[in-house]
Amino acid sequence: MDILFSDISTYIKFFISLCALVNPIGMIPIFASMTSNQTFQERNNTNFVANISVIIILCTALLLGNTILNIFGISINSFRIAGGILVIIIAMSMLNGKLISDMKKKQDTIKSSISKNISVVPLAMPLIAGPGAISSTIVWSTRYSGFEHTLGCMISIILFSALCWLLFRSAPFFMHILGNTGINIITRIMGLLLMSLGVEFIINGIKSVFLIN
Repeated sequence: MDILFSDISTYIKFFISLCALVNPIGMIPIFASMTSNQTFQERNNTNFVANISVIIILCTALLLGNTILNIFGISINSFRIAGGILVIIIAMSMLNGKLISDMKKKQDTIKSSISKNISVVPLAMPLIAGPGAISSTIVWSTRYSGFEHTLGCMISIILFSALCWLLFRSAPFFMHILGNTGINIITRIMGLLLMSLGVEFIINGIKSVFLIN
């Protein structure tokens, strides 16, 4: 029973880490703005395709990430430390309130060159399944081995994408209830959680390096 609870808590932690990294609530105004010229049906299709793409991207990172690291001769401990640093950088931008503004700037630069087909690029990648989420997924994939662990992580990814789909579908409602102030507050709370997670990645990587040496 304790082992089962430990496994479930691991996947809950992975799910929370994805939520903190991507901050789907903070993505709501970005999604609403990028789909403002679409009809209700087109917006729902964009939302659905984007989150299906996220599942494919993150599951690919989950299954092949370790193999890719081996091909390039990168140790998982080095990747953990690098991933932790990347997560901390993202967390700092969230705490400083720069993340959403930076994403809006990216949106403005590509808005003139994209049409209605924004589901995969830039929504799915890099706005949702960006470098931070992909790096975190690869790190979590190497924590344990076995089919059960891979399946548990896949379920976490699917649940995360389902949450993003639900939030984006309810974007007009959340924009009305939370407003920019509420979204900014949630973004900073997520940034603090994310920074703690990045520090944990770095500490675990350094510990493993010293244990190996």
